Amino acid sequence: MRNPLRSEAEAYRFLIGTVVYFVAIAVATALGGRWIGLAVFVVLSVLVLVWFFRRETREQPPASAPRPHAGDERRILVVANETVGGAELRDAIRAAAGDRRASVLVVSPALNTKIRHWASDEDGARAAAEQRLGRSVAALEELGFAAAGEVGDADPLQAIEDALRTFGADEIVISTHPEGRSNWLERNVVGAARERFDVPITHVVVDLQAGAAAS
Repeated sequence: MRNPLRSEAEAYRFLIGTVVYFVAIAVATALGGRWIGLAVFVVLSVLVLVWFFRRETREQPPASAPRPHAGDERRILVVANETVGGAELRDAIRAAAGDRRASVLVVSPALNTKIRHWASDEDGARAAAEQRLGRSVAALEELGFAAAGEVGDADPLQAIEDALRTFGADEIVISTHPEGRSNWLERNVVGAARERFDVPITHVVVDLQAGAAAS
């Protein structure tokens, strides 16, 4: 079963919906008595269950059938944030491309603090993501890839879903920090993506600290 709280935005909507649900029952009980309150409770509960199960059947993982392209072309969706410029990621893209021409779309979810996210203040996060994307796309183009980049939703799973609607990916490459320093690994983003999307997924670990020490 799909997790209904897969993002902070959905958790916020769930919280507001829960408050409205109980307030409506309390108001109905206060104005009409306990039987009216019970009736409102039953009606609202049925509506919530119907909405939930309809949503479950409607929101199937996008199959993302590749757009028609030459047989020697490979479409690779890369999802990375701070690790977007790592050498390990470029090596993983080379391996995914093999001996075929590769079209690469790099999506960088906009990192943001929780306070700024709730306040819908994402300008700084998007600007930082755009700078990282520009450097990464330029590096991929130097390696001979047809590359493009875009800033995605702060939730990496939502960013992947949005990208798959416009980019027919043959493979998804998710780049993270090493375990212990990766928020995405703590949240099981890679595992959740493999359950949710019908596209082969490669996970690559980029150790920026080790790379900086070696340089």
